[in-house]
Amino acid sequence: MPQLSPTTRLPRLWTVLNLLLLVVGAAIVLWPLAVVAITSFHPPGAIAGSEAAQVWTLASYRDAWQRGNFVRAFANSTLVAIAVTALQILTSALAGYALARFRFRGRQAILLAVLTALIIPFQLVVVPVFLVLKWGHLINTYAALILPTAANGYGIFLMRQYFTTIPIELEEAAALDGATRWHILWQVMLPLARPAIVTLFLFTFIGEWNDLFKPLIFTTRPELRTVQLALMSFQDQFSNDWPLLMAAVVIATVPIVLLFLVGQRQFIEGIATTGVKN
Repeated sequence: MPQLSPTTRLPRLWTVLNLLLLVVGAAIVLWPLAVVAITSFHPPGAIAGSEAAQVWTLASYRDAWQRGNFVRAFANSTLVAIAVTALQILTSALAGYALARFRFRGRQAILLAVLTALIIPFQLVVVPVFLVLKWGHLINTYAALILPTAANGYGIFLMRQYFTTIPIELEEAAALDGATRWHILWQVMLPLARPAIVTLFLFTFIGEWNDLFKPLIFTTRPELRTVQLALMSFQDQFSNDWPLLMAAVVIATVPIVLLFLVGQRQFIEGIATTGVKN
């Protein structure tokens, strides 16, 4: 057998070490998910390690689906997530394009304000938001779940950064053909910014789907209960039915996982091409 030189062995050794680190990292990340999935197939009320836990069944999924009223919860979460996502894409595209292409006094100050908004948690402004919603008689309505996050500093910054990567010559060519700013934005810029839009869509939709804070603070009506509030109903004060709870977690997680798998390529492209550019 031919002997490998030291210069050849070293890269192969690093490759093996990197592969081992990736395997270990993947095992650490996937192990809790595997525990959740396995526990969800135990009978309701089964205790880990008991004889009942050795039986695999879909009974926990059936009971969780009925107890959590997930049909209604899915409908509410989907409605809120789609509405917030659509509004954020609209507001982020308009504001991001203005900050990327227009030259006006105070532009940098506005951009700085947008970046500052990124570090302010929503919980810090929940009291004035609640008072505004109460003044507008919007508490316990879908508007209370949608309007507070209809615009987002991260989305504005993301779209602004992506628009700066698009050559301005494309806009100049469209302007020479008689296109207005409005047509340039909707027919030239937005189609080219599809990776950034998909990235914003995934971030916003997943964030709204997993949001517990707004439904918990702004709503009390059972018919407005979202998926995260439905999950809370499976947690008792002193004990939990773990197979039932894990089945509910899997039910609530599957739609998000499927959504990410569909848009992961555009998501990675949007993250990779949206760098910091002045």
